[in-house]
Amino acid sequence: MNDSPNFDYINGNDGQKSNNNRFAYKSGLVKVGTVIILAVILISLVTNLFFYQVDEREQAVVKQFNRVVKIVVDEKTDEIVNAIESNPQFAGIEITDRKGLHFKIPFITSVEKFTSMLLIYDTNAREVVTKDKKKLMLDNYAVWKISNPALFYSSVGNESSANTRLDDFIYSKLNEEIGKVEAHVVISDKNFVTDMLKRVKEVTNEYVTNYGMEVIDVRIKRTDYPEDNYNNIFNRMKTERERVAKQYRSEGQEEAQKIRSEADREATIIEAQAYEEAEKIKGEGDAEALRIYAEAYNKDPEFYAFWRTLQAYKNALKDKTKIIIDPDSEFAKYLFDID
Repeated sequence: MNDSPNFDYINGNDGQKSNNNRFAYKSGLVKVGTVIILAVILISLVTNLFFYQVDEREQAVVKQFNRVVKIVVDEKTDEIVNAIESNPQFAGIEITDRKGLHFKIPFITSVEKFTSMLLIYDTNAREVVTKDKKKLMLDNYAVWKISNPALFYSSVGNESSANTRLDDFIYSKLNEEIGKVEAHVVISDKNFVTDMLKRVKEVTNEYVTNYGMEVIDVRIKRTDYPEDNYNNIFNRMKTERERVAKQYRSEGQEEAQKIRSEADREATIIEAQAYEEAEKIKGEGDAEALRIYAEAYNKDPEFYAFWRTLQAYKNALKDKTKIIIDPDSEFAKYLFDID
């Protein structure tokens, strides 16, 4: 009984020691974590102070005291080398196409990075005027890239300014080219549009090469009449369709009249030929009848005279016709059997 309190006291001391050990372990982990974080931050600061990174999709302009001393390009071409060497502003600068990590002097060296990927200049549809004074809405765009980061940095500075220069120049050239032809050529002649865009691309590259830029392609998304002209165009199309329909109806009526006239002429000819044939047959029949009558007359003149009398009466007598007959006539004797 007397040993129980002492046992509990010993157990209490062990539990306190265990808690202290756990606290010391956690404190150690916090300290280690803090040291690691500080080391990472320090390494990052040192890296940023002494190094700069250029990845595969970037180009860079390296400056010291605001003067360009080095450029990192996609490819070290003769064109870039000649452009740099011929410009006194860039005398003595280093040209390299090695991407990755580069050393720099802290607080002295600064780096401007530019994309080496293709860029798209796009704009809203704008009005142009054709040779026949028609207004068209032109919606165009261009694909371009930074070909010389040193020239681009010193003359343009950023993509926004570059797009503005492209917009002004390309629009003016397109407007100039479209002003040489009529509206229907711009809208429907694909060969003209293709050649025109090729010419605009070439003259634009001559202009922007001094700014370290290269235009890859110039395209037109849409060429259409302004919305204000839609009603006028619709009315003109309606009038034209009505004119064509009227012309077709007139030509159809004229052709129908020709057909009817030809049919009437052929019918008249057929009727005339039929009448002629009928008269011929009738004449032949009459001649044959006269021949028969003549033969009958020669055989029995009295009977023939009587038969002719009957025919005359037949033709003269109609319904409800009254006639006066001489009782001494041969017809009366025949009718009434008078001797």
